Amino acid sequence: MFQSSQKLYIFRAKYAILASIMITIVQKDAPVLRAQAEPVNPKDFGSPQLKKILADMQEALEKEEDGVAIAAPQIGVPLRIFIVSHRAFEFADEEAMRGDEGVPAENISDDKKVRHADMVFINPVITKLSRKKKWVPEGCLSVRWLYGEVSRADKATVRAYDENGKPFIRGGSGLLAQIFQHETDHLNGVLFIDTARDVERITAEEQKNRREEATK
Repeated sequence: MFQSSQKLYIFRAKYAILASIMITIVQKDAPVLRAQAEPVNPKDFGSPQLKKILADMQEALEKEEDGVAIAAPQIGVPLRIFIVSHRAFEFADEEAMRGDEGVPAENISDDKKVRHADMVFINPVITKLSRKKKWVPEGCLSVRWLYGEVSRADKATVRAYDENGKPFIRGGSGLLAQIFQHETDHLNGVLFIDTARDVERITAEEQKNRREEATK
């Protein structure tokens, strides 16, 4: 647990020093990405240490233009936390509106766009997955710049705690369901490349061009 584990106590001291220097997203060869993350101790909800970790995760995520979520191990923190970016909810809204109205994203008026906040998931547990699965394109901020297709359940439900320790349940389909599964994998030491097919390297410029083409 966060407070009682000697290993995590030592980690906390080291992290406090490193965090004051810089926040970076670790890459696929980092051992922390292959370890089972530890649960956050309920006593740590609302603590300065936990607030600092969440702020660092949000800062690292926001800097990545294509980032839609991040797990604590991706900044070197072996705790069961992930954050879904406001971008993910906005992308999901745009997909729904494009489907309903059949218009490109850039033609959707601002008054129809809902502004979302990042959403924190602490000690998340996937409680339900749909039987229906799809092969979906996937990448990872810790596996730059590889992309492939992964088989994911089309719908997922997660039980977790927010940053204040309040329990909640959140369901999602499509992109959100994919994110829930991808981030939970991170907490279990699994990377998408472990099960992906047709993995290819796509540069940042190529990826940007594909995103722009997809929204036309």
